[in-house]
Amino acid sequence: MSGFVAALRAELYVAQRSTSARLVVILPALLAMAQLLLVRIRSGGEQARDSLLGSGGLDFAADNAWGYYVDSLLSGLTLLALALAAYTAWSFASDRDSGVLRHLLIRRSSRRAVLLAKLLAAHLVALCALFGLMLAATALAAWLWEFGPVVEDGFELIGAEEIREEFRLGLVLALLPLPATIAFALLVAVATSSATQAVTAALGLSLAMDLFKGALGNAANWLHVSYQPSLIDQSYLSDVSRLVRGYSDVMLDPDMLQLNQWVPLPWLMVFIALALVLVPWRRL
Repeated sequence: MSGFVAALRAELYVAQRSTSARLVVILPALLAMAQLLLVRIRSGGEQARDSLLGSGGLDFAADNAWGYYVDSLLSGLTLLALALAAYTAWSFASDRDSGVLRHLLIRRSSRRAVLLAKLLAAHLVALCALFGLMLAATALAAWLWEFGPVVEDGFELIGAEEIREEFRLGLVLALLPLPATIAFALLVAVATSSATQAVTAALGLSLAMDLFKGALGNAANWLHVSYQPSLIDQSYLSDVSRLVRGYSDVMLDPDMLQLNQWVPLPWLMVFIALALVLVPWRRL
């Protein structure tokens, strides 16, 4: 498409110097680190109190980093999804309001090329944010606790290698819906008339789908938002948080894991297709 490379270069230039993009990259990592520090302070206080009182048994998973680490990633990914939705919607709508998009269209880029450039740039920002989140949470969790198997009374409940495999699977499944979330926010930005409307609608609709997915019953299994970490979390990564603590009552449904792998992709394609169809008809 005409002007895609030029539009992408412009987007990357702006993203490198944008305070909004920097906040999207930094905030999830800061939230994960703050959660880990607060948990460490609280658990240290509880252990000191129990030691002084001579009461209370030790939690066999209290000194294992895995549970706290996964919890921090869940919080960071929840914030990341919302921040990316707001950033993607704002990026397109604010450029439209300020006339930047019109300047790109006059020079060399087509509407669809600009749209796809913004979509790709948002994904690159997401990758940077994910890298920062993983690096910060992993380093801090390893400093505060130890990553190892879950052991109780000398019996290994779950080995370190098994934990790593479940964690990798949970993380991949949690990230699969993220591109669809970005594409949905871009579609909302195209459909609305101002930056304020775009950000409000993108966040509002994302939260509404999250809040009402429980009322949809089995139909919610066909929504991409059902599989990403959120305020009302039903993701597999939340089950991993219990698995790595040694809980044996976690029920894994192979059909749900299959849906988690395949449902987000059609939604991604639908959102992109609708945005590409709609953008030529919108006033830019």
